[in-house]
Amino acid sequence: MDEPIKNKGTIINHEQLKAHGKKTFILVREWILIAIGLLMYAVAWKGLLLPYQITGGGATGVAALVYYATGIPMFVVYLSINVVLLLVAIKIIGWQFSFRTIVGVGMLTFFLSVVPEFERGFFVNETEGFMACVLGGLLMGTGIGLVFLNNGSSGGTDIIAKIVNKYRNITPGRALLYTDVLIIASSYFLEFGSIEKIVYGLTTLTISTIAVDMVLNGVRQSVQFFIFTKHHEAIATRINTEMRRGVTILDGMGWYSKEPIKVITVVVRKNQSINVFRIVKEVDPNAFISQSSVIGVYGEGFEMIKSK
Repeated sequence: MDEPIKNKGTIINHEQLKAHGKKTFILVREWILIAIGLLMYAVAWKGLLLPYQITGGGATGVAALVYYATGIPMFVVYLSINVVLLLVAIKIIGWQFSFRTIVGVGMLTFFLSVVPEFERGFFVNETEGFMACVLGGLLMGTGIGLVFLNNGSSGGTDIIAKIVNKYRNITPGRALLYTDVLIIASSYFLEFGSIEKIVYGLTTLTISTIAVDMVLNGVRQSVQFFIFTKHHEAIATRINTEMRRGVTILDGMGWYSKEPIKVITVVVRKNQSINVFRIVKEVDPNAFISQSSVIGVYGEGFEMIKSK
């Protein structure tokens, strides 16, 4: 009786180690992607926005305005603002997010201090200010999207966006848009009444907001399949075991043939669609498949249900 117990304990320990290793891998991958996203954000500022004196939103936008007016390095003002905002984050959002925010602020402060400010014309033509704000907004939004996607933060108004997204079903990108417009509009008084700079700033903010939502929704977008087949057991089993997705079998009847048929319904991430088609084709090439996009999927394996 002792040997089976030992084997069982060994199996449990092996599974625990495997689960711990997987959790560690996910955590390391998250931090690597957060660092890449913050580096992209810093390059957008130093390479495209600052050289053309374009204002953005958030704490970095305020830091940019101070830099244009006084010459104080951007990372100094950015860090000072976030010291105050982090006190709010610790109380409202919690220590886990605050820890990630502290590390994120530290990373971005480091990147803003070491990435040099490129000369005007390095990435785009010297007279192409509008192109600079478009590319800067795209690079900035993509970077922040990567940070949000991996549960990170660059601080500043990202904290406000996280608070809003926690209690209201509003995307982080849209929350950032609402909170950052005022900062850009204030540049009218700090940059000698330049309407052009405000337009450039709003363009940058809009593009970055769209980029944030595209990065987040592009990964989270889901699709629903209805699969009509006589080999429902084999297909359902493979989807369940190979893709780790729940499958529901419905009873149907072909109205022309008057014959009963089983219908498989399954919801998966959009990037998993090719796997569903591959499994169905291998099992039953004559199956009839209906694929449709869904607006939202909530529950285990997808998004958390929000009551507010």
